[in-house]
Amino acid sequence: MTATSTGAIASFHLIRYRSWDAMRNMAFDRPVLRGTGGLSFWRLLGTGRGDSMTLGADLRRWALFAVWDDEAALEDFLARSPVAARWWEDAEESWHVRLVPSSSRGGWGGRDPLAAAVAAVAAPGRSEGGPVAVLTRASIRPRRLVAFYRSIADVDRELRRGPGRLASVGAGEWPLARQATFSLWEDEAAAARFAYRTSAHRDVIARVRGERWYAEEMFAHFVPYGSQGTWDGRDPLLAQG
Repeated sequence: MTATSTGAIASFHLIRYRSWDAMRNMAFDRPVLRGTGGLSFWRLLGTGRGDSMTLGADLRRWALFAVWDDEAALEDFLARSPVAARWWEDAEESWHVRLVPSSSRGGWGGRDPLAAAVAAVAAPGRSEGGPVAVLTRASIRPRRLVAFYRSIADVDRELRRGPGRLASVGAGEWPLARQATFSLWEDEAAAARFAYRTSAHRDVIARVRGERWYAEEMFAHFVPYGSQGTWDGRDPLLAQG
């Protein structure tokens, strides 16, 4: 991948641990992340099974989404943090990608953690036809949980067979009610086809708006670059370099 950034960037890390004790790492990792220099925002996320967004958790696979002041801060974290050291020592498989934010709207924890990065950074060296990463997250109102999970199965099927999808994973920071999806697409057009032209997804979005399912939501697009490791045995961006 050829994109670079001289300002704030984000990163996404997907870790499959060797044992079922992975949840214990979350307790150790949180205070370390809170004290990490140059890390302006982060969320540890549990993941669903496989590439599904539906109910069901993979207790050995966890993710970190992070926003960094600059690339040097991420480099220092990967080289020196005990969190990263646990990844290298305890992971059966891991995949890491750097992300230049290209657009963001909504909020996460009461603010948009990417607003300044979108305004300040650029991704030189990428064509408009290059791969994109999409992060969606929402806090679902408790009274809308049943409706959400009844509707998500059809969207999940459309996502997994969507033309141009390279990989996707459902994630959450709190069981059931705070959900996220991270997906990779061949280009912006492929991501837009899924978002706006698939019937199940359009129907759910209309209900989300009309019935106010979400207390908070955020949608962000990124230029991915600098990927490392494997995700289900491969780097989904490798052929896109």
